[in-house]
Amino acid sequence: MSSPILEPGQIEASATTPPFVQLPPADLFRQRAERLDALAEGHVMGSYLTLMAISARAQQRVLDNPPDMPALAAGDLNAAYRHDMPPLAVDSLLQQDGWQRLLDAWLDAFDAELSAPTGAVSEALAALCDADGETRQHWARALLGGHFDHLPAAVAPFLGAALQLAWRVWLDQVDASGIREREDQTLCPCCGSLPVAGVIRHRQPIDGVRYLLCSLCSTEWHYVRLKCSHCLSTRELDYLHFEDTPQGVRAEACPECETYLKQLYLEQEPAGEAFTADLATLDLDMRLDAQGYHRIAPNLQLAPGGDGQEA
Repeated sequence: MSSPILEPGQIEASATTPPFVQLPPADLFRQRAERLDALAEGHVMGSYLTLMAISARAQQRVLDNPPDMPALAAGDLNAAYRHDMPPLAVDSLLQQDGWQRLLDAWLDAFDAELSAPTGAVSEALAALCDADGETRQHWARALLGGHFDHLPAAVAPFLGAALQLAWRVWLDQVDASGIREREDQTLCPCCGSLPVAGVIRHRQPIDGVRYLLCSLCSTEWHYVRLKCSHCLSTRELDYLHFEDTPQGVRAEACPECETYLKQLYLEQEPAGEAFTADLATLDLDMRLDAQGYHRIAPNLQLAPGGDGQEA
């Protein structure tokens, strides 16, 4: 039986209001590693998915035992809550050196997880190790700003992994109850980043409810269905998939702004996870691009060419 779709107005009238923000679990990266290992079997991109599984295990190793980090300023966090601003705003936290400490810790953990890195991987890791703080910051700003041609393509997936780790570590200092729901929240309420994908829940009390998954800190936030998460249009959306599209994945395509966002339906794929599902369905992106749809959702562990701001 299909899950009911909760449309605007229906959710508010429901006896149980879905929580606006859901923070990721403590074993987020372990779950992603296991899912990537499973998806890699027989996949045309199996080697890359396996490499990203190793990356996720390194992320989890550091998350479990992070280096000493200064606590975020309580005054800044409280001010963000009061003014409905992201408490982990990218612009401010990139100026601090904490994320670079976590980058170094992740590089060590990743090196320990790798058995025999290829030349390209070794070169990318060496570039990150050898880069000075200013260069790293320039690359990080380019990656998080969608300017993918402003940093080495081979570096992007590894720098992206370290940035995801840093914001996940900082997320432990965020009080989710201090984040108030706003209608049409298209950017992550915790860090202000774009979503990487959407996920449709399948268990009560949020059966049929859509959440958007942050591309950076992995926070999920509630966003009503049947509305474009880019231009807010409620014009009839298309839900596209092909015969060989993995179970439970569809692209929500908007005819108004001609963009799309992948959605993972957990009712059809209970073991699925939206970030890893996105990595494993790049053929869907290529087909949608051929049909004239544009992707705006960044995946920080991919290395697209060109300037993503126009994607």
